[in-house]
Amino acid sequence: MKIEQFRGGAKGEFSVPAGSLADAANLVLVFGAPDPLSTPGLAERLRAAYPRAVLFGCSTAGEILNQSVFDQSLVVTAVAFARATVQGRVVDIPVGEPGRVTGVRLAGAFPRTGLRHLLVLSDGLEINGSALVEGLTSALPPGVTVTGGLSADGAHFGRTLVMMDGPAVEGQVAAVGFYGEGLRISHGCVGGWDPFGPERLVTRAEGNVLYELDGSSALQLYQRYLGEHAKRLPASGLLFPLLVRNGPDDPGVVRTILSVDAKAGAMTFAGEIPAGATARMMKANFDRLIDGAAQAAEHTLVPLAGSTPDLAVLISCVGRKLVLKQRTEEEVEAVRHVLGPGTALTGFYSYGEISPLRPGARCGVHNQTMTVTTFSET
Repeated sequence: MKIEQFRGGAKGEFSVPAGSLADAANLVLVFGAPDPLSTPGLAERLRAAYPRAVLFGCSTAGEILNQSVFDQSLVVTAVAFARATVQGRVVDIPVGEPGRVTGVRLAGAFPRTGLRHLLVLSDGLEINGSALVEGLTSALPPGVTVTGGLSADGAHFGRTLVMMDGPAVEGQVAAVGFYGEGLRISHGCVGGWDPFGPERLVTRAEGNVLYELDGSSALQLYQRYLGEHAKRLPASGLLFPLLVRNGPDDPGVVRTILSVDAKAGAMTFAGEIPAGATARMMKANFDRLIDGAAQAAEHTLVPLAGSTPDLAVLISCVGRKLVLKQRTEEEVEAVRHVLGPGTALTGFYSYGEISPLRPGARCGVHNQTMTVTTFSET
């Protein structure tokens, strides 16, 4: 596997390194803020630089390139696999279509023979991520793993974009399928938040829209906890996610707010919040967030039996970035420390992370986690 990386500017400008992979690259990952990513002609210029590659990427709340985190830029990673092959597919998100149906359609677009893994990027505002992943995993052959994330727009929640072999647009879900017996893919997903306050019963919810906790308005509860910060919802809600559990033995999933409907008293989250579950508010613990990133990287090394991955795709939550602020790069540096200098790092800050919590576990959508997906060839 050969890899080259570079960073572009806020107006979508970039320069391909000398001695570029050019015709050899079969995958190009492109992560950027919405403005540079939607610059007219960007996809055409990338296609001219890498004529045989699948162009795949999305908008972000921050771009990761090796151990650095950037804003209002592009980061580009071109990959030439030695033996593995990749295929890209994209589907629109029709208004009113259940996310599960969208996931089934996307999974069904891939040839099944030899498929090892799907890396998925979705519009971050227009779909129930939990339902999307449920549809994907239900329609894939046994043993095919899924990771990825929901595209972002900083803390603005205005428009999120996905790129698949053309201009980056809203309202789409795309994926790259990885094929090849010599391809080794592993993943890790860890949070690092502390619960506080009482556990409350979800008494009214529909899909990923929450109305009531303990029979009272969930939105009013958030507003009381946030105080003056309630004026900045939904962005300020990223600082206080919910831990949602379906029973005392369930480790739970973390959910953060995507939008607020004050008139309906409703909050829309990135993933499912089932009625009858319990929910508890969470707050940040700086050191645990950074330790969680390191643990996610450590989990990816377990199946590699001492070898070093060639490429790692890091997808972390915008809420972590808002909390860590000037310490944000520390969680990326923690991943670098675990994986070592020989692994190329790329990725972005998202509105939701797609990954199993542990190897062999059911895939799901998480919030406030650092997810790491590693790739290498034998």
